[in-house]
Amino acid sequence: MRIAKQDIPVRMDVPGAVARQQAGFGDAGGYGTISGEYFSLAAGTDIAPLLQGLDNDLCPAPHWGYVLEGELTVTYADGSTEETVRGDLFYWPPGHTVRVGKNAELVLFSPQHEHDRAIDHMLRRMASQGDATLPG
Repeated sequence: MRIAKQDIPVRMDVPGAVARQQAGFGDAGGYGTISGEYFSLAAGTDIAPLLQGLDNDLCPAPHWGYVLEGELTVTYADGSTEETVRGDLFYWPPGHTVRVGKNAELVLFSPQHEHDRAIDHMLRRMASQGDATLPG
């Protein structure tokens, strides 16, 4: 399957972040259906506050991807951190959060069920706070 960025459906479009997600992008064995995702995230964006209420207040989905532009810091359940920068191919296991250091563009492949759960949760948190922006 091939899809152009502009044809990937927008799932979240708020100041500081645009998340595009193509459902049914492939199969990841035990994880089932995966999504192909393209994220644009502004410097200063920190998703940690929006993950509060999920298991351990962390993203439950693993992600495989590539950073096209920018810099991100990923924090894992054990407290360790990892810098992910332009040109990096990465794997983020379940149990993480992300903070953006420099405006970032990245491509993710994620198990659809798990990542939908996280995105839906973040959208509900923003709506309940009356804020359509990501913390940052």
